[in-house]
Amino acid sequence: MKRHLFLFATAAFGAITLASSGHADTGQWDAVAKALGKSGTEMPGGVYRVGLPRSDLHVVIDGVALKPALALGSWLAFAKMNDSTMVMGDLVLTENEISPVMKKLAEEGIDITALHNHLLRAKPATFYMHILGHGDAVTLAKDMHDALVLSKTPLAAAPAPAAAPKIDLDTDLIDKTLGAKGKIVGGVYQIGVPRADPVTDNGMAVPSAMGSAEAINFQPTGKGKAAITGDFVLTADEVNPVLRALRANGIEVTALHNHMLDDQPRLFFMHFWANDDAEKLAKGLRTALDKIAIARS
Repeated sequence: MKRHLFLFATAAFGAITLASSGHADTGQWDAVAKALGKSGTEMPGGVYRVGLPRSDLHVVIDGVALKPALALGSWLAFAKMNDSTMVMGDLVLTENEISPVMKKLAEEGIDITALHNHLLRAKPATFYMHILGHGDAVTLAKDMHDALVLSKTPLAAAPAPAAAPKIDLDTDLIDKTLGAKGKIVGGVYQIGVPRADPVTDNGMAVPSAMGSAEAINFQPTGKGKAAITGDFVLTADEVNPVLRALRANGIEVTALHNHMLDDQPRLFFMHFWANDDAEKLAKGLRTALDKIAIARS
């Protein structure tokens, strides 16, 4: 192994940032962008985040073509941590991409702590590989580039939107029903709801932006309907009450698994899917949220 790495997984949905104990200069991030082959954005806390949406994939579930922001958003984030840099991320891969990408990451000393599905009946099927490591920022970026090119993940910059984003959904109604404010990303309405109590992994704080928040995404499908997916972040005693609430409201549970290795409290990630009246789905999701110890304003 080239360097010591500690890995844990985070949710694949929505924008991700990381807490940093220091700041890297712009020149380092320029070098990271060059080594990776794609530039990103410096986020609060000195985090450099690179979005890698799988815009090359045409994934369909139950007749719904998924927008990348709904469930196909690969990402990497780099943060200066003392004398080294931390990189973490979630790679969206097709079945035939898993083995070559995993092999390359293993050769470069990058461990994998989660590999799983989020959705059912997706054509083609997609899988989610979570990674994180410590080392030299440019070396990490080069290693990730060398793994990513073994998939068909686009590295070219996406064109800027021509106008302010709009969406065919009553977002005010969704916000009021869920008790949280969302944002439009790539034609998808994304909502994050933080948990009430702090989460740690291996003694390190895991803030909401690192994947400890409930993540809910709405993609309009016409005539007041929406496809929804995301994941609920749950303690053991919350799993079955939330599962029953979702099923009672016509929302399918598509996956249940762990993302982190040494998290406190122990957390379980429940992914879901439905395509129905957006207001009805929002009410069903709120029923599930009411079973969770979330932060309430």
